[in-house]
Parts: sequence; C-alpha cells; structure tokens
Amino acid sequence: MDVAHLELLRELADRGSVTEVARATGKTTSAVSQQLRLLQRQVGVQLLERSGRGVRLTDAGEALARSAIRISTAVAEAQADWDRYRQTASGTVRLGFFFSAGEILIPGLLTRMAAYPEIELITEERDVGEGEFDDLTSDFDIVIAHRSDGGVVADRSRLQVEHLLREPVDVAVALDHPLAGRQRVTTDEVIDEPWIGVPKGFPLDRVLTAVSIQAGREAKIIFRTTHLPLAERLVEDGHGIALLPRHSARSRAAGRFALVPLAGIRAGRHLEALSRPDRAARRAVRLVLDALIAESATL
Repeated sequence: MDVAHLELLRELADRGSVTEVARATGKTTSAVSQQLRLLQRQVGVQLLERSGRGVRLTDAGEALARSAIRISTAVAEAQADWDRYRQTASGTVRLGFFFSAGEILIPGLLTRMAAYPEIELITEERDVGEGEFDDLTSDFDIVIAHRSDGGVVADRSRLQVEHLLREPVDVAVALDHPLAGRQRVTTDEVIDEPWIGVPKGFPLDRVLTAVSIQAGREAKIIFRTTHLPLAERLVEDGHGIALLPRHSARSRAAGRFALVPLAGIRAGRHLEALSRPDRAARRAVRLVLDALIAESATL
C-alpha cells in the first residue's frame, strides 16, 4: 500500500467527498479518484461504493481509513523523534480559534512562540456552533473549541483532545442596574430580564437554556450576536443583560458594566484544543499545544 494513497482514503473519511479531498490536497478530482481506485486494486477489496452523485466508504474502507490514521501518526512520531534528536523545531502550524478564546490566549501564545522563530504560526478566526469545531480539524493543525457545562460530547475517537481550561460564565448588567452590586444572583432574579444572546447551538446559548430550565420559564432574547464586545456595549447602554465568559469580559468591564456570578447553577464553558493525532504528533504542533496549555494555566 502507498502511504499517500492511504492518506487520501483517510481524507475522504473525514471530508465526505472526493471534491473536498481534491480541494484540500491541491489535486484534481480525477487524480484523487484514480489513486483511490489504485489503492482498491492493491488491497483487492471494495473500499468505495456509489452514494447518490458521490461515493462513500464501505466497512472495509472505514477500517482501512482508521489504519491510515495510525500509520500517518506513526510516521509523524518518527519524524518528531528525529527532530528532537537534532534539536530542531520548524514548519508551519495552522491554528483556528474563536474570538473570545483568542483574546485570552493568543497574545501570550505569540510571546511564548517567539522562542521558536523557525515555526510559522498561522492563525485564523473561526466561530461556529458547539458541534461544528471537530470538522475544522480537517483544515487546521489545532482548533481551539469550547463547549458548555453538561454539553454532550460527540465521538472524538479520531481526534486528540487537550483540555485547556474551564471558564466561568457570569451575568453582565449595566452599572445602574439593581443587581449590579450583588455578590451573586439566582436564575429567578434574572430570567425575566431582556437578554442579549448568542446564536442557538453556541455554548453561551446552552447555558442560558439551563438558566431557563432551572427558572421554569423561557428567557426573552431581544438580540443575538457572536461578537461579544457588541453584547457588552448593549449591556452597558442598558438594552438588556447577557451571559459573558469571565476571563475575556472582565478586562473591559471596569467602569462599563458589572459581572455577577450565578448561584445555584453550574454556569461555565470548557476550552479545548482539538487536533488530528498525526498532526498533534508533529514536533512543531506539539510545541504550540504545550504553549497553549501553559498559557491556559496562567488563567
């Protein structure tokens, strides 16, 4: 078996279509199809079958794709061992992150990575729903994801997951709001307020759903946005209250709005670093992951 052909099979398992595999690998769709057919002839078992206008993996194809992950991981580990022996660390590492995680982690990460000038760190902001971060690992070496307390974790057997930190979520209110001076508030005290929310499916929305369930009635959401500084401005101007992550919001809260913890409910979100196992095995990627973990520990 050709390792490059196995990698194409693995890409098809992750991406779902020959077109997407071709886009990711810089090949033509015909070249990808031809190499997959060649692999199928080499192993003597049907790996692909028609599905509508595309193809999908057979059970044998799925099994071989899982083997491809182990093979590519072993190759990456061997290269990483050699790089450590030579005391070198170089290459490009692509990092995907969402805005509020970038605020608290990226500045310190860049400071730490200055010790490795031969590693090129390319960052790109991607803010998606809680269940959509896993798919981004196809295009990034590392993806910083978040999920709410109690959120259902999907099958991540094909991914390496590094826990970074748990960030509490507080209620943000205007400074002249009656609750602004409180040490903590209950769900009953805040549920009937007008809420500045985030799109459905995002971790902060799941926390607000938990607030609604505990209070026994639905929150009235008057505005939704993924841009938390906008939510902060709306809270500051008295248009409503919001749930905000504590670490990223508190640096801007002074003199503008108050952050009040919730009582009687576990309100928070977990930040995680997701990677394909073979990419996480690369020495350059491992150094970035270690720097992220170290920076998270300072919070």
